[in-house]
Amino acid sequence: MALIEFLVDVFQDPVFSILGILFATAVGLVQGIILGRAILIRFPRLQNNVKKVSFSLFGLFLINAILSVPRFASPEKIDIFSIAQANNTAEVASIIFLIFGVNTGFLAVLAISVTIMTLVLMKLTQIQGIAKGFVFFFSLLILFLTGLSRFTDLTPSSFEVLLYFLFQLGLTVGIFAGTFRKIKPIPPKWK
Repeated sequence: MALIEFLVDVFQDPVFSILGILFATAVGLVQGIILGRAILIRFPRLQNNVKKVSFSLFGLFLINAILSVPRFASPEKIDIFSIAQANNTAEVASIIFLIFGVNTGFLAVLAISVTIMTLVLMKLTQIQGIAKGFVFFFSLLILFLTGLSRFTDLTPSSFEVLLYFLFQLGLTVGIFAGTFRKIKPIPPKWK
């Protein structure tokens, strides 16, 4: 059963499928550009090495995109009631590690670290107005869908997994595009 059941029928039409693909990629791309530019504005010293920074962030976010897709496609299901029935601290710790996804090794920890880094950067940077709302809304939507797939019996359809991957890929390319060029200082009369 798909995460959003009514969309399965909608995306059977090729026009809506193409629109969904374009929308997911565009949202990821725009969100990545916003975050990339905000990083350069918040940390102006990074502009001295923009090419190294952009390629490094591209690599990190690409690894995150590749590692996030399998966890989204077939998530480990978490039973909330098992937390209440845990008998000892080892079981509680195991359940907490399962909730945060840390129990699957170094690569999962790396992917989680990149995601957390994104949220911290969003908090530290000075994204204002509509851009902040845009980034916040779509970050919460992805978080909601991921939580829905882990805490319920619903599993993403293959098309939902494709849309998630395209969003992550768009985000990666957007971060690269947003950090690739230096930001020119704003003249004092425009501040």
